Amino acid sequence: MAEHILASLAQIITGLIKDMGYFGITILMALESACIPVPSELVMPFAGYMVSAGAFGFWQIVLWGTIGQTIGSIITFWIGATGGRSLLEKYGKYLLIRTDHIHHADRWFERYGHKVVFFGRLVPIIRTFISLPAGMSKMSFAKFVLYSVIGIIPWTAMLAYLGFYLGENWYILKTYFHGADVIIAVAIVGCIAYILYNKARK
Repeated sequence: MAEHILASLAQIITGLIKDMGYFGITILMALESACIPVPSELVMPFAGYMVSAGAFGFWQIVLWGTIGQTIGSIITFWIGATGGRSLLEKYGKYLLIRTDHIHHADRWFERYGHKVVFFGRLVPIIRTFISLPAGMSKMSFAKFVLYSVIGIIPWTAMLAYLGFYLGENWYILKTYFHGADVIIAVAIVGCIAYILYNKARK
């Protein structure tokens, strides 16, 4: 089932990039950073393959991919800063999240937020959603954009280079990244379950 979904998604992504060029890359990467399930692990490697085929320039796809991710991240940051916080304050109690937890997260993000945003951009799954808590914690917008871009560029360039290097075999990357996504998702769920268990005991 998952393989069929990935294959269908890859077909849509490659079609958009072929039809829309650099603009298609920008749109797709913006959607991913806006928490819409469009994997950059398919977008940028295919764009890299198109570089090897002579259709695109390498640094051009890195530039437009970075711009797209930055736009999507800003949108998600804004959602977190405007609506996400109020929702969490109102309904967080049902997830065992109290107001003092939110204030603690604010202080933690104020102190370490730039590091969290930077390193979060280099980790699958987390990189997609890191903008939400950054916005909810009222992190400095200028710092958020700066460290987002610094983290986005190496990730985007790496995926593009892998696609360029593998050429027509770019699609094999989906297997490795899909496995990494599963491992990280399981780890996140495990951490959340552990935290909720401890909170419930207390």
